[in-house]
Amino acid sequence: MIPIDFSGKVALVTGVGDNKSFAWYIGKALQHAGATIVLAVHPRMLNIVENLLTSTDADDVARRKLPDGSEFRPVKMFRCDVSYDTMADVRLEAMPEAQRRHYAKYTEDYSVSGVVNAVGQEFGGIDILIHSVAFSREVTKPLIDTSRSAYHEAMSISAYSLVSLVRAAVPYMANRPGGASVVGLTYVAAERVVPHYGGGMATCKAALQSDAKQLAWFVGDKNIRVNLISAGPYASRAARAINPDFDKLIAHAAEHSPLRRPIEPEEVANATVYLCSPLASAVTGQILYVDCGYNIMGT
Repeated sequence: MIPIDFSGKVALVTGVGDNKSFAWYIGKALQHAGATIVLAVHPRMLNIVENLLTSTDADDVARRKLPDGSEFRPVKMFRCDVSYDTMADVRLEAMPEAQRRHYAKYTEDYSVSGVVNAVGQEFGGIDILIHSVAFSREVTKPLIDTSRSAYHEAMSISAYSLVSLVRAAVPYMANRPGGASVVGLTYVAAERVVPHYGGGMATCKAALQSDAKQLAWFVGDKNIRVNLISAGPYASRAARAINPDFDKLIAHAAEHSPLRRPIEPEEVANATVYLCSPLASAVTGQILYVDCGYNIMGT
């Protein structure tokens, strides 16, 4: 067995919103391998995540457990809204009233640069950056019915945020001992038509894939690697919000995948650990399919 030891490594994980998400499982796997975990959580989700990390509910406790019996314990959480590169971009007066009331309460810097700078300075650098952020307010609408404003918003949050995060993180990830790794999550809808995946999200994932390859070039000379995982369909809370019949999509993928089964979130997490490890030291600009082989099939 080849050991993977992330002791002394700092991992900044974005996109944890609940304890069923890929980001949650990725954070757990990285911690199990020894990494120090810092979470960047959407401002309105931070209290939810805090509760999940302290809840005594049996299911919540079980979802915190690591294989060695310990629990998932990020050392710190930051509010972060990847819509904003800096706080100068925030326009409270332009927000809907309910959103404005929430954001007016936050006194800390929740922009991309503010959070990345805070993490990099407090922890002395960043070795691993996980991008697990995607959103479209019209995701239940087919592309042809998606509004221009929703399309632009989805692209900003779901794709450009990777560019923004990497740009901010470069000073803290450059030439780290053993190199540094960025891993994002994509989906086969970037390459094939998946009718239910609307609101411009398929286009966002296509842009994310192109951007990841470009970024791999721009940061490669600093020994930073950038890769994506294209995960198979998985019934996260976000996926169920897209399509109430998401279980049918999972069943279809399982039936038509070479392995004839659905994926497990732990498999995506384990693949992430590999991509962040020295075992993948020469792997960058790639898309690793963790989908039981579904992407190779014609149906």
